[in-house]
Amino acid sequence: MIGKVLVKVKKYSKSPLTWLVVVMLLAIGYTQIMNLSKSFKVVDTSTVLSVISAKQADSVLLVDKEQLIRVVLKAGVMIDGASKLEASYITAQEPQIVELLAQNPPPKKWNVKVPTQSLLVSLIFTLLPFLLIGFIFFFVMSRAQGAGKAFSFGKSRAKLNSKETPQTKFEDVAGVDEAIEELREIKDFLVAPEKYQELGAKIPKGVLLYGPPGTGKTLLAKAVAGEASVPFYSISGSDFVEMFVGVGASRVRDLFAQARLNAPAIVFVDEIDAVGRHRGAGMGGGHDEREQTLNQLLVEMDGFEANGSVILIAATNRPDILDPALLRPGRFDRQIAVERPDLKGRNEILKIHTKNKPLADGVDLLALARRTPGFTGADLANVVNEAALLTARKEEKVISNEALAESVDRVMAGPQKTSRLMSDNERLITAYHEGGHALVAHALPNTDPVQKITIMPRGRALGYTMVLPDEDKYSQSRAQLLDELAYTLGGRAAEELIFHDPTTGAANDIEKASALARAMVTQYGLSEKIGAIKLGSKDGEPFMGMNYGHQRDYSESLAAIVDQEVKSLIEGAHLEAYEILENNRDVLDGLVKRLMDKETLEKEEILELFAQVKSRPARAAWTGSPLRKPSNRPAIVYEKPSLDG
Repeated sequence: MIGKVLVKVKKYSKSPLTWLVVVMLLAIGYTQIMNLSKSFKVVDTSTVLSVISAKQADSVLLVDKEQLIRVVLKAGVMIDGASKLEASYITAQEPQIVELLAQNPPPKKWNVKVPTQSLLVSLIFTLLPFLLIGFIFFFVMSRAQGAGKAFSFGKSRAKLNSKETPQTKFEDVAGVDEAIEELREIKDFLVAPEKYQELGAKIPKGVLLYGPPGTGKTLLAKAVAGEASVPFYSISGSDFVEMFVGVGASRVRDLFAQARLNAPAIVFVDEIDAVGRHRGAGMGGGHDEREQTLNQLLVEMDGFEANGSVILIAATNRPDILDPALLRPGRFDRQIAVERPDLKGRNEILKIHTKNKPLADGVDLLALARRTPGFTGADLANVVNEAALLTARKEEKVISNEALAESVDRVMAGPQKTSRLMSDNERLITAYHEGGHALVAHALPNTDPVQKITIMPRGRALGYTMVLPDEDKYSQSRAQLLDELAYTLGGRAAEELIFHDPTTGAANDIEKASALARAMVTQYGLSEKIGAIKLGSKDGEPFMGMNYGHQRDYSESLAAIVDQEVKSLIEGAHLEAYEILENNRDVLDGLVKRLMDKETLEKEEILELFAQVKSRPARAAWTGSPLRKPSNRPAIVYEKPSLDG
């Protein structure tokens, strides 16, 4: 017990705050003791004056400045049980008291005490407030920065990758083969620069990794750190800028100074858009702290002072808002796009994430990759992790195809709401709504296959229809967009056809259809009346990003035509969806009956139900103008040359 107490005492004795509390308690205790030791009873001024007039005082002391009069009574005289009295007086009473003492002098005389204060005490009381403020500042900074680092906030916070840190290798990264090749070359520049220098090649000073969130930009940087046999410093862009002026620029200088001392070296700045945004906008002007930090970064990357063999790797989701001076050759010589993986990449990523997980026999990762177009590496990692969690929840030992399929649904639409109780009428409306989407999508010639239909609530949706391509697509034709518009409105059309009273369930569908139709008119040039013209400028001020607002660069009359064209596209798609459902009413009813019984239908069962669907014919040729006649001559048939020949 005593040992524990001693350990706690030793722990708390190291804190400056503990000693401050101890000193304050001692001062309070000393004051209380001094007050008790005076032993003078405080009485009224009139009582003291009466004692002096009656010649009952043995001695009297006047304390100047404090305005006190202290009286020691003669032996045997007691007033209110005390032999020592103390009273206060005002300055105007001093002549009266002095005259009274002159007329009735006490036996042991009377005296006037003038309190004096030593120079040391005066100095202490003068400096004490400043010392206290300084101590509090030092204490707060030491807490914020760590012990012994109270004044190191101008130093870089970059972390040096050590050999003890778990290493990520290039073999742990998949789906971004081109980026890996570029970064392998960067590593090779540092490890064996001679073969490049013999050809007169210069080492790139910077590499910018950009792309959507979750595609593996930071993971690539970790792989470079794991592969490179040189010092690797990592820091976030937000770590440069603080509340103190000049700290960001100081940290940039310190970071590059450290890297130069250990050159060749690699510096990785994650989320560089936090410090590298376009200059000359916002509220701070040229004196904004972030802009000072960016200016220092520009100088360090390509200024008068040579950087030696220091390469900067940076990552961002928003390359469009970065300052042009940061992106020019000589600073970021290479800009590598890290995009969403294709089918092969997704399959490789799934293999990496399932490498140390027990999979059931028959698990088809390639089929899972086909079901996840547009998923990033982070999404796929989440899918595999969700499948493992679902398997553990069911007390099973291996991850099955069912668990992986459920995890895809969870990532895309949210967890299943098993506790949400829907009435039979709401379930019927939802079944017709989702059936309308699926049937219209199947009947149109340019849509992707319907993979799944469910009326089980997930997330905020009461049900959903999964329409996914069998292979990756990187562009869409006008016919494909028109078909997408039609099946997006298929749910609303089904509600109108069957119940004659549409619900709010189509709100999200209407939002998507409106955005797509407007993009077709104003961005893609797919309107005959507007033509191939880009309407609306995004070149706004770079405050809060480059897209703070959209500037309308067209007239009111053209805006009215845009609205008419958008409405025309929506109305045409809506009517087309309605006609498809009307012509296939029996198939729709059969689909809804099956959905009400089973709640979820997969691709094979959907194809069986849709065997009798009356499909729509192909759309007419379209060139955007009656003056441009479609050519009757087909495109060439290209055959890839054989490698054997």
